[in-house]
Amino acid sequence: MKYTQLGRTGLKVSRLVLGTMNFGPQTDEADSHAIMDAALDAGINFFDTANVYGWGENKGRTEEIIGNWFAKGGDRRDKTVLATKVYGNMGADGEAWPNHDKLSAVNIRRAVDASLKRLQTDHIDLYQFHHIDRDTGFDEIWQAVDTLVQQGKVLYAGSSNFPGYKIAQANETAARRGGTIGLVSEQCLYNLAERRAEMEVVPAAREYGLGVIPWSPLHGGLLGGVLKKEVQGGRRASGRAADTLADPAGRARIQAYEDLLDKHGVEPGEAALAWLLTRPGVTGPIVGPRTAEQLASALRAVELELSDELLTGLDEIFPGPGPSPEAFAW
Repeated sequence: MKYTQLGRTGLKVSRLVLGTMNFGPQTDEADSHAIMDAALDAGINFFDTANVYGWGENKGRTEEIIGNWFAKGGDRRDKTVLATKVYGNMGADGEAWPNHDKLSAVNIRRAVDASLKRLQTDHIDLYQFHHIDRDTGFDEIWQAVDTLVQQGKVLYAGSSNFPGYKIAQANETAARRGGTIGLVSEQCLYNLAERRAEMEVVPAAREYGLGVIPWSPLHGGLLGGVLKKEVQGGRRASGRAADTLADPAGRARIQAYEDLLDKHGVEPGEAALAWLLTRPGVTGPIVGPRTAEQLASALRAVELELSDELLTGLDEIFPGPGPSPEAFAW
């Protein structure tokens, strides 16, 4: 495994991030523990989750699965850089009691304590805001985070799904307050098929020293050889992948992508991950394996070197939006 610093911090993390969203809903506890053991054995030390994972009436279940894994001992917790998130409504019926969601100081304090209990740990290494809260100012948010840092419950704060201007607001507020390190990471939707983050989010993250953590690196399976799997009778596309394939132009683009990688003898899913690892500012993509085989495929991507010819071909199929403001103003 290869490692890098998380943004401007001294924290060293693996170039792949183990995503745990499938633990509970798709993968049972025993298999989830086996995947986490395999990831740690392979050198992946950066695990990502969220308080809402488990979904519906099972919200929090994923954190509980991770907590039970930590409880097995063997230095599991000590070797893991643990990241979780706050923002979502934790009510099982979908109705949030006032102050039981978003980023008020009251909810941040409550949510941290609940996550710590489920995770069976005394601290969270990276506490991430899952979405912007338009009703809560960053002075209040940083006041809450500063208290948690002083209490030893949180070490670093990060954002997820933030636009560039909110990254700037957050860290300018932190700088004005003094003594607050501010955001150190941004977790965003970013992959070959969805490159809009390159216009504002990635530049803002790099300017303020945030590590970029792309989620959905295969765009819901679209970049994982979906057409080849379709021919072979494998799992059918759904969600974002199905929407893209329903459009003839989108389907033709994915066919060109798979043909290009077949020509170079590279597996699509591994190429999509390897491409992200070449992008400026990227700490590492989140991989969310449901099986040990999927984890093994992701690990191969870390050692995969894409030729200049292949990188050029990928840019031709999936051109980026270009820098802001030139992309839309000139």
